[in-house]
Order: sequence, then C-alpha cells, then structure tokens
Amino acid sequence: MAKDQTSVDAELLDSYSRTLIDVAERVSASVAAVTVIARGRDGSRRGAGSGSAVALSADGYLVTSAHVVAQGGEGNVQLADGTDLDFRVQGRDPLSDLAVLRTEGGGLRPAQLGDADTLRPGQLVVAVGNPLGFTGSVTAGVVSALGRSLPTRNGQQVRVIDDVIQTDAALNPGNSGGALADSRARVIGINTAVAGVGLGLAVPVNETTQRIIGALVRDGRVRRAHLGVAGAARPLPPRWAEELGRRNGLTVMEVVPGSPAETAGLRRDDVVVEVEGRAITRPHDLQRLMVDRAIDRFMVLRVLRNGRMQTLTAIPNELKAA
Repeated sequence: MAKDQTSVDAELLDSYSRTLIDVAERVSASVAAVTVIARGRDGSRRGAGSGSAVALSADGYLVTSAHVVAQGGEGNVQLADGTDLDFRVQGRDPLSDLAVLRTEGGGLRPAQLGDADTLRPGQLVVAVGNPLGFTGSVTAGVVSALGRSLPTRNGQQVRVIDDVIQTDAALNPGNSGGALADSRARVIGINTAVAGVGLGLAVPVNETTQRIIGALVRDGRVRRAHLGVAGAARPLPPRWAEELGRRNGLTVMEVVPGSPAETAGLRRDDVVVEVEGRAITRPHDLQRLMVDRAIDRFMVLRVLRNGRMQTLTAIPNELKAA
C-alpha cells in the first residue's frame, strides 16, 4: 500500500536531520574556539578578539580568518573535547582573509577539505563555529549565491576575493574562521563575514586558497606578483568578440606610475584580452595569474588599442607587504 504524504514527509525530514547530525558530529570535532591575546609593551596580556578555527593537521596547524588575529599574535584554542592549547600565528594574509595558527602538542582532528568550485546555488551547507561565545554551534542553510566579491585591504593594498560563497546559514560574531561544510562533511569555506540578516559570506576552499594556506604554513607569508593596473570587465567590439570567441575583455582604468604595467607600455582604456595565452574577461582572471612564480618573469599580454590588437611584454615585480 502506498505511503501517505505524512509518512513520506516524516521520512524526508528524518533523512535531512540525519544528514545534518552526521555533518555536525564530524565537523565539530575539527573546529576550535579561538581567544586572541595581545601583549602590551610592559609585557601585560589582554584579550584582543575571538573567533573560530578549523584544524588542518593532527600535528598542530589550524586555519582561521586573518581579521580574527589582526590584533594579536598568540592566544588559546579550545577543542571540541574541552582541551585547551596555546597557539601562535604562523602566518597571516589579510588580502585573502586567511591565517594559519600553530599549536604545540598536536592532538588535533583535521577536517576533510573539499572544493568550493563544485558548489551550486541551493546546495545544503552547514556552518560550525563559536558565535557569541557559544562553543560548537551548528546552523544549516543553503548556498544562496556564488561569485560574490569581498574587498580586502592591507594598508594601501586592495584586493578583491572573488567567488565568495553567500549562504543563509546563520552566522554571528565569533563564527569567523569557522567551517562551512557540505553534506559530506567536507569543509568548502571559511566563514568570514556577516553581511546582513540571513546573509553570510565564506572564503571558498579551492585550489587557490589551499595554495595560500600552504604558503602560510611553509613561509609564514604569501608572495604575489604585481603588475600595477586597475580594470573592469567591458564588452568587446562585435568583430573581436566573434574572432576571440568571448564577449568581454578587461578595460584598463588606471596604470600605476612606475609600475611594470607602465614600463610595458599599457595605457588607460587599453583592453587586455589575453595574458600568457589565457583569456582575460574580468579582473579576477588577471588577479589569479599574479602568483609567486610570475614574479620577475616575462609575461606576454595581448591588448586591444584603438581597434587594433597589440602584443606587449611585462615583467611583474613582487607586491610588497604594507
């Protein structure tokens, strides 16, 4: 006999609940509460913030948001089982809003990292963190949108984190640095901001962010190449859109004086369509090429200028820390 709708609804609800319980149990064991300590000139210690962190390895590394540890280089983490461990900041990168903490003694349960590049709007996600001091809090929701942008700043340096995850899973102060996980308990985001009621943002965990985390673990900092242009996406003339097989290029809005871009001959209103053989249609396409291996190496750019295609060669230098 066919099941009535009430029974079907109950089974679906039970299935949903079981999924959330499984994710919460698996991820919570890898999320720690963070208390940041700052030292005064006289050696005194004071509280300088709090948040959450996600364990990366059993031997003592955790990842959190850079702004969580902006005011102090050490502190304490409390694990889900109540264990307290001291930490120091291994490395901090404000331009990606990521930081790595190092504890002594190990005993961490590392989270399984996923790939945010596979996410789809509407997908179930679970946020685990320590909002408002309530350790091990779990909220659930969906991926509300993808491709959001989050401006970050380090002194005079400004960078946009692209492809930020927007979720309606409830986030509150203290969630920053905590985990955003998918239904298979894989961490696909590091919660970073509360943008409004029912609107939270998370830095995606993908190949780019894992490379940043690796650099922070290894070197304590992230090296980036610097070209010295600011630009925006712009539709290509129909002829070039057809020939290149894409609709947009990157219009140069500003060239920094004395920068590698100026030395290469880039001008305001040039439209960059290709760099090192890769299509450039938006600022992120160029930004993602500005990695450490591009520093002090020749970089070939194809540029539309006054309706004609030109080839320029630039040598990016290193983006200096503020």
